[in-house]
Amino acid sequence: MKITELKPALVWQIFDEITQVPRPTHHLDKMKAFLVDWAKRHNIEYATDEVGNVMMRVPATPGHENAPTVILQGHQDMVAEKLPEVQHDFLNDPIQTVVDGEWVRAKGTTLGADNGLGCATAMACLIDPDLVHGPLEALLTVDEEQGLIGANGLKPGFVTGKILLNLDSEEMGHLVIGCAGGKVTVCSLPITKQKAPDGLFYEVRLGGLKGGHSGMEINLGRANANQQLARFLWEADRISPLGLSYIDGGGLANAIPRDAVAVVCVSRDDAEAFTGFAADFSNMIHAEFEGAENPDFKFEVRECEPQAEIIEDQLAHNLIAALFACPNGVQSMSVSIPGLVETSCNLASVKMLQDNTIEITVHQRSSVDSRRDEIADRIAALFGMIGADVNFDDAYVGWRPNTDSHVLKVAEESYRHLFGKDPEIEALHAGLETGLFLEKMPDLDMVSFGPTLKDIHSPGEKANIKSVQEFYELLAEMLRRLAQ
Repeated sequence: MKITELKPALVWQIFDEITQVPRPTHHLDKMKAFLVDWAKRHNIEYATDEVGNVMMRVPATPGHENAPTVILQGHQDMVAEKLPEVQHDFLNDPIQTVVDGEWVRAKGTTLGADNGLGCATAMACLIDPDLVHGPLEALLTVDEEQGLIGANGLKPGFVTGKILLNLDSEEMGHLVIGCAGGKVTVCSLPITKQKAPDGLFYEVRLGGLKGGHSGMEINLGRANANQQLARFLWEADRISPLGLSYIDGGGLANAIPRDAVAVVCVSRDDAEAFTGFAADFSNMIHAEFEGAENPDFKFEVRECEPQAEIIEDQLAHNLIAALFACPNGVQSMSVSIPGLVETSCNLASVKMLQDNTIEITVHQRSSVDSRRDEIADRIAALFGMIGADVNFDDAYVGWRPNTDSHVLKVAEESYRHLFGKDPEIEALHAGLETGLFLEKMPDLDMVSFGPTLKDIHSPGEKANIKSVQEFYELLAEMLRRLAQ
C-alpha cells in the first residue's frame, strides 16, 4: 500500500508531496518554492517574509465570517538523519516512505513527519470542503529544529489570528500547554599535534544506538555515544596512556548521538591489556543499557593503520576528561509537574575541524530559564578550563502553561465528544516555537497537539496511521466549535 491510499486522504496526499521536497534545516529554498506553488495552484492567498516563513490564508466557511481567526502552525524543516550504511543526499533526494503495518516509516532515514505531517494537516484544512471553520491562517515556519529561526524572525502583523494551534506534538490524546526553553553551547578547542610514538593504533567505534530526540526521549536512559566513548577512553588511559589521533561523534544538537569513533595509539607492551579491557567494557555497557538500547549495538576495537601525528598529550588528556565529565542526560525533575523533566543536557557532537580545532556542541533544555542558563554556564566553565573558546547559540524561551486557556477547554471538550474520554494535559521537555510566538504576540491563546510519532530525530522515526486520522478529526471538531 502507498501512503496516498491512506486516510485522511488529503493529509496523506499532501504529506506525500512534501516528502518529495528536500528540506533539511537551513536548506529550505525548495520547500518554500513548493509551498508558494501549492498555494498558487489552489488559488490561496499567501505571503512570505524575509526569513522564509510562509503564510496562507483562506476565508471562513459561509456563515462563520465573524468567528475568530485561527492560526494553524507547523514548521517546514526536518531533521536529516540516516543509518551509516544508507546512501541518501538530503539536499537532493526524496524521502522513500514505507507503509509498515500500523505505521509509516522511511527507508533508512528520518521520515520527516516531524513536522511534515503538521504542515500537511494545516494545508489540508485550507482546501477540505467538508470542514466548518472561521477564517484560517496557516503559518509554516523555517528552521525550527536548529535555532527556531522562523519563530525568532516573525514580525508582528504577518499573521492576524489570536488563537494558535501548534501541530508539532507527537502523541495523540495529549494536549500540550507548556514546553522547555533551551540553549546550545558550542566549545571550540584549538589543538596542537605532536609526532606519534611507536605503538599500535586502534579504531574504537561505538555505533547502532537508538539515539532519538534530545528532549522528548532524554529520560529513557539511552546511551549517549559521545559520553560512553569518552568514558572508555578515560578508563583505558589509566591502564595504558593513550595517544589520541582522531575523535568524532554525533551530529545535530537536538538528537542523542548514536555513533562515535576515536583512533588511539597504545604502547605495544600494553596492547593485550587494552584490547582485554575493551572486551570487558563492551560487556559492561551492554549490561548497563539492557532494555534501554538496541540489543545489537556495537562497541568494537580493531587495529588500524599507524598515524603520523597525535594530539598533544596533555591536551588530549584534558579533552577526554572534559568530555567524560560533561553534564549529560536528565539533570533535575520538575517539582510542580510530576514526571516532567525540568532540566537536561545532551552532549550532542564532537567534531575535528580542518582548522585544527575540535568543536564540542552541547544542548541544554529547561522549563526554568535560569536553570537552562546555569547548566550552560557550567559547561562553559568546564571546557573553558581546558582552553576552549565558548559561545552560546540558539537560545529560546519556554512556554509557561495556562490552565485557564479558552482554546484548551475547546480542545478538551472536542476530544471528549469524539473519543469518550479525557485527554492528557501536559507540558513537554522539548522546544516548541510557542514561547517565542507568545513573546511577540502576548494575546495569543495556544495549544499544541499532533498524531503519534515515535523515534523522531532518528532513522527509526515512524507515524501511527490510525492516530493521523484521529488527529485530523480532533482538529476538524475544534475548528467547528471555534467557528460557532
